[in-house]
Amino acid sequence: MLAQALAQAQAQFAKAAPDLDGNRFGVDLAAYGEAMALAPISNSVWNEAVVVKPAIRATASGSCQRYAAFVILPPEEGVVSLVLCPQFFSPGADGLRRLTILHEMVHAVAGRDECQAMALAAAVEQAASGRFTPVDAYWRANDCASSRFRLP
Repeated sequence: MLAQALAQAQAQFAKAAPDLDGNRFGVDLAAYGEAMALAPISNSVWNEAVVVKPAIRATASGSCQRYAAFVILPPEEGVVSLVLCPQFFSPGADGLRRLTILHEMVHAVAGRDECQAMALAAAVEQAASGRFTPVDAYWRANDCASSRFRLP
């Protein structure tokens, strides 16, 4: 399921990339694409080259009680851990998995800003398919209306 989610996110990003402005989101789009390929990335955010490494958690404890996935930041010894929780592997959750990858890879290359991650993931979905997953409750919970980022 992870390989499929990564492939779907990569395909959606590839389709959307010509219409995206990384400066608008403060995200190095080349590094973002490399992160989704689990390739080493270098950018101005981290002081070292990093690689995203998936780590699967079998139980819904800690942050896995609230999230389908999360990244551990800052990188440790050149690794950004992408923690995948049981919810990520729920049957019939292909869209959630793809959106989760799009979202978490923003964190992997640009840092902890939830509004930034939601805005870029939504922009990728919008540019690739003409629609994006509604994230209104999460947007409000993170007070993103007062951030510099906007949903499509």
